[in-house]
Amino acid sequence: MNDKKIIPIFFSCDDKYAPFAGITIYSLLENASKDYLYEIYVLNMGLCDEYKSTIKRLERDNATISFVDVTEQMKKFSVALNLRDYYTAAIYFRIFIPELFPQYDKGIYLDSDMVVLSDISKLYEVDLGDSLVGATKDQVIYSRELFKNYATLGVGVHFSEYFNSGMLLMNLSLMREVGLENQFVDTFNTYHFEVVCPDQDYLNVLCYGKVLHLSIGWNKMSVDMDYEGVPDIIHYNMFNKPWQMDGVPYGEYFWEYASKTEFYAHALSVKESFTEEEALAQEKGVEELCNSMVRIIESDYNFKKIIFDKKGE
Repeated sequence: MNDKKIIPIFFSCDDKYAPFAGITIYSLLENASKDYLYEIYVLNMGLCDEYKSTIKRLERDNATISFVDVTEQMKKFSVALNLRDYYTAAIYFRIFIPELFPQYDKGIYLDSDMVVLSDISKLYEVDLGDSLVGATKDQVIYSRELFKNYATLGVGVHFSEYFNSGMLLMNLSLMREVGLENQFVDTFNTYHFEVVCPDQDYLNVLCYGKVLHLSIGWNKMSVDMDYEGVPDIIHYNMFNKPWQMDGVPYGEYFWEYASKTEFYAHALSVKESFTEEEALAQEKGVEELCNSMVRIIESDYNFKKIIFDKKGE
């Protein structure tokens, strides 16, 4: 086993998402090539022991799972975090990966609301060249004109170049070289822009021009089923969670893998307890998100006008 090539893979979650992180990890390992050693790290700010133990039992001969507390790192943010709807502080953990793991030159980050349907080593072997990250274009952004305008006019990254940060093939050595963590924290603490996708918007700005756009199949979002064949990774992002409602595109894959884990009963109970009031709150959340986008686009204080436009002056 010691002769196998190591692939580091990172997750970030809290207690709410730990069971779903476990399901993602299970699906990943079920489809991963046995020719590699997978070193999996779950970044957190204190997970309950029960969830840690259950996730730890997913380890295999070619896979280790460790838990890394990032409470100290999060103190670098000197202002209140921008959080809305279903977001938690865990969305920011990924920015600390390069400095926390200097032993790795490259790694994969995955959100905890995914299932992996193909061999993750194929993603890892993609040559990043001088790109900071490999990522897929955000399909939610493509779904509405307002969303396109938000990316282009609010964030300052043309919608055709704007990527989703739920799956990142990370050039960790180059991220350390350019000081991406410090750039992120300094920009956040200095400007603290209102944004719709907190970590994602900042990463799009800071990685601009250094992104390798990968096949949509490596991060197929559950906004539709407009994909030929079976995706490599399905991302149940935003409000499209199969553990909350029926009819979610590709939701059957989630239940296929969930049913083989110790987290199956939990996922079922979450779905059974999901109320009409919660569904209505999500609808309101989409409305509020759209209102925020309009406000940010029209504001004189956004990424595009403060960062990009001033660079061009």
